[in-house]
Amino acid sequence: MSLSRELFLGFVKTHILFHAGQGPVYGLWLMEELSRHGYTLSAGSLYPMLHNLEREGLLVSEKQVIAGKARKCYRLTRAGRKALRQAQDKAIELLNEIRDDLITP
Repeated sequence: MSLSRELFLGFVKTHILFHAGQGPVYGLWLMEELSRHGYTLSAGSLYPMLHNLEREGLLVSEKQVIAGKARKCYRLTRAGRKALRQAQDKAIELLNEIRDDLITP
């Protein structure tokens, strides 16, 4: 896997954790939301990612009926919330370094 793909997937996973922390999310909604941020994912890429995040204990799923359709909805676990906080801290640290480098000639 190339470095750029690994970085891309890290950003996508962070988005997923963030949105799952806001409330239950499901695959199609996530694909649409992620596309608003410039990430184009197929179901064949997204669903394995969701299953892996669930297997890692960062998400938990349950079946819900939304607009008359049965959907597998995901929400953040306690471990997922901790991982999201760590990702946020690292993102802020990186952004501060990048910003400082841009400001300093």
